[in-house]
Amino acid sequence: MNQQQPFIYLAPLRGLTDALFRETFSSHFGGFDAAVAPFISPQKKSLYEDKMIRDLLPENNTKLPIIPQLLHTDPEDFLVLAHRLTGLGYTHINWNLGCPAPMVTRKKRGSGLLVYPEEIVRILTKVLPELAIELSIKTRLGFNDHLETRALLPELNRFQLKEIIIHARLGKQLYKGTTDPEGFDICRQLSDHMLTYNGDINDLETFRLLNHRFPTVNRWMLGRGALGNPFLAEEIKGYPQQSTAKRKMRLYNFHDELFNRYTKRLSGPSHLLGRVKHLWLYLISSFPGNKKLLKKILKSNSPAGYRATVEQLFER
Repeated sequence: MNQQQPFIYLAPLRGLTDALFRETFSSHFGGFDAAVAPFISPQKKSLYEDKMIRDLLPENNTKLPIIPQLLHTDPEDFLVLAHRLTGLGYTHINWNLGCPAPMVTRKKRGSGLLVYPEEIVRILTKVLPELAIELSIKTRLGFNDHLETRALLPELNRFQLKEIIIHARLGKQLYKGTTDPEGFDICRQLSDHMLTYNGDINDLETFRLLNHRFPTVNRWMLGRGALGNPFLAEEIKGYPQQSTAKRKMRLYNFHDELFNRYTKRLSGPSHLLGRVKHLWLYLISSFPGNKKLLKKILKSNSPAGYRATVEQLFER
């Protein structure tokens, strides 16, 4: 088993882990070393003014180190954004080759580009010599089948990459079915790069099993598991155990601050409720046996009704 302290990323979850969420989350929960921001949507011939990349402006990210994520497949536009981020002081960017959303993959982006390994090699060949910043890749085991990424990884060995983050599913799986640690292990043997494991690390026992299985891997990414249990990174790193009452109070304070900040930032009750309901699809895991109250939260049609149901949940 790896005895070194693990390096833990907060995963990018589009529609949830924006700068406001990351800043609030990291004020209440520890254990994370950095966060990968949700990808920036490509804009043709854009210079990416401040209002377009507000989520990545340094003044909006003061607590947790952030790695911006690009989705571009046009080398020129890729470099424009990369240079813009370099100018903001970033030293590390991530290229998204893992997003499984159909609206993304149909455009040969995200994990949809894994079907075309020659395109990935062509883009890297043009982009890397022009970068004054480190580049990592976030990907999957393949899009349609495992052979895609297994064929790609040896090709990537000739490029200087900071690391490769692998979500242990195929793109076509979206987030369904089980992850495939065996598939990750095969990728590990094919790659000369530092690898980060991602996918369904939802509890401490799962992490321990994976950590034992992959003793040379020391970088991990938590996404939905961390939203379901915000204490998970602390548990992995061996923070002192706290009472149930203390943990519940920390969850309450986090939710209260997040809700208040969303109220000030978001436009109207519908937008506000949509955002917090999205979070509860994961956070309810910290309140086992309360599916009825989750349904009531999801049916809330006013902020006051929503808050009343949430208060009832915390009182239990």
